[in-house]
Amino acid sequence: MLQTFNDIFQTFGASVVVPVMIFIVALFLRVRVRTAMMSAFYAGVGLTGFTWIISSFTPVVTKIIKQMVDGTGIHLPIVDIGWQAGSLASFGSTVGLSFFVFGLILELVLFFTGITKIFMPSNLWNNFGFMIWGTLCFYVTHNFWLSLALSSFMLLYTLVIAEMQADRWSSYYGVKNATVCSIHNMEQAVPAILLDPLWNLLGLNKVKMTPEYFKNKLGAFGEPTTLGAILGVIIGVLGNLGKLGTLAAWGQILTFAIQLAAVMTIFPLVTGVFAKAFSPLAEEIDKRRKISTKSEEEEEEEAIHDKKRWFLAVDDGVGYGEPATIISGVLLIPIMVVIAFLLPGNKTLPVVDLISIPFMVESIVAVTRGNILKVICNGIVWFSMGLYASSWLGTIYTGAISHYGVAIPAGIVLITSFNLMARPLNALIFAAWISQSPIWIGITIVAYIAFAVLLRTHRSQIWVYLKKMSEKNAGFEGSKDKITYGE
Repeated sequence: MLQTFNDIFQTFGASVVVPVMIFIVALFLRVRVRTAMMSAFYAGVGLTGFTWIISSFTPVVTKIIKQMVDGTGIHLPIVDIGWQAGSLASFGSTVGLSFFVFGLILELVLFFTGITKIFMPSNLWNNFGFMIWGTLCFYVTHNFWLSLALSSFMLLYTLVIAEMQADRWSSYYGVKNATVCSIHNMEQAVPAILLDPLWNLLGLNKVKMTPEYFKNKLGAFGEPTTLGAILGVIIGVLGNLGKLGTLAAWGQILTFAIQLAAVMTIFPLVTGVFAKAFSPLAEEIDKRRKISTKSEEEEEEEAIHDKKRWFLAVDDGVGYGEPATIISGVLLIPIMVVIAFLLPGNKTLPVVDLISIPFMVESIVAVTRGNILKVICNGIVWFSMGLYASSWLGTIYTGAISHYGVAIPAGIVLITSFNLMARPLNALIFAAWISQSPIWIGITIVAYIAFAVLLRTHRSQIWVYLKKMSEKNAGFEGSKDKITYGE
């Protein structure tokens, strides 16, 4: 059976499997067959669009980054080759495939027993994020049951974090009763919440660094398209510092500027299509609990205190193209490369997964209500710590990936995925579990139980606090700059 699941995913891929899951979930929610079918098609079209854009743009970014590295002469032995290798290895391991089946059952049990308010099976494809940690654990410990338990535990605490930020994500991105829930893009909600009082103390909440502010103050130069072109020129120049006097260099610089501008322009359009796959499902959930005569503000307040409210887990692609998300994510690309060069003791060079940074900052954007300066500061702190985590995991990740049949590019000794492995919290939990010490493992379990109980007993209070926290950020008055979903 496990081999059958592997064959299905390897043969059809996410662009087919995800729409099928969306169709099944839609029928489960009693959505009309026609609407369910269109939701499935939009999901497939959106994922295909993402794949085309990222597949075309990744080699371009990789080439520029490599030129920056060659120009500085800095050697970082662990090279980021993207999350795809980790996904393939996850589905190639017995532990990974076992969790894929067991995890689906566990997700259904957790939801229907009320332990979580998030319906995770709708985002089934991203289960590889849990599977990769179990795969790494088995590679180190050769303990199947410990590895399967680790993947399950990663799911449990990820659901707690996801539910904690769910109201903010749903409110900010405009998809009612929906939230992201992939492990590799979820833990950064933790620093976004914990560090916010510090950023406010420093006055960052008063800085009107939002897409709307850029457009009002900079006019055409504040548009995502123009910002992409400007940033493209800057990155292009950094990649051609030694040959700025040549025509070829400026040809590459200006070409890259147009390519980045194209990504900044097209991605929101694709995101809008992808979001249409989830909006009918989320609206169906909303119909069952809301009173339509109330205002939007009253409905939001009611939703916060609704004990029966639950969320549909959606793919991170839904929020990728939102202006504050893609702008802050793209700005972090050159920043993280420079930090990788300068960070003492770092061995990781982020390359391919740099294009994934907008996925990685969605929870931060939602919690800070689109404050781009806060997003960048949170990203610098957390992803810098992540570089150390990735550096520590480099040997383990390389061994596991090669062991499960993924070819390592020629000339590269150690590999990583910046998106999957540059995860301080996940790495800390992984370290505790591979120690096989009952004490360290027990500490992680006790911490999870404490936070799970806190969430179950004070969920509305937590959401009220995060709403008030987000409202302290100046300069954001509405969703004019956001994608209009479902139209």
